[in-house]
Amino acid sequence: MATLEICVRTATPNDAAAFAGIYEPYVRSTPISFEEVPPNPDEFACRMKTVLAYAPWLAAVVDEQIVGYAYASRHAERAAYRWGIDVGIYVDQHSRGRGVGRRLYSELLPIIERQNYRRVYAGITLPNEASVGLHRAFGFELIGNYRRAGWKHGRWYDVAWFGRDIRSDDDGNPEEPIPFPSL
Repeated sequence: MATLEICVRTATPNDAAAFAGIYEPYVRSTPISFEEVPPNPDEFACRMKTVLAYAPWLAAVVDEQIVGYAYASRHAERAAYRWGIDVGIYVDQHSRGRGVGRRLYSELLPIIERQNYRRVYAGITLPNEASVGLHRAFGFELIGNYRRAGWKHGRWYDVAWFGRDIRSDDDGNPEEPIPFPSL
């Protein structure tokens, strides 16, 4: 498959319908998402507005069509976790394996670093060799495995957690994370 000419831009809630369309097959047909009912565009827009207050959502566009998206979100709610962030990527089924995920992470991870986050994490439902390969290519390492974490489509699935240092300057007190819109 040929690599695509991909433009990456900051997403807005106006992209919610396209994102919901990309995400829907992951929910209905795969264990990659543990949601059981695909969120509608309004729910997607609400989720985006909440996250965009502090972290990025990016859209991958080819020929004026959104073909994928990536986002960051809080790793956990307790204050001491504020320097860790979770990331996720979803790519349209017709654009997988064509460089969209790589391009999105190439843009997303530097933004997260500029925001002063120190660690980045990704949960991957197993098996998913494509996602494992993408994360390893960006320096993520396996840090743990939640055995039989989710039940979907008549069976249990493990979730592997991958992580990497996004900034290594951990001497002394870390700078506070900068909200995404402030960059």
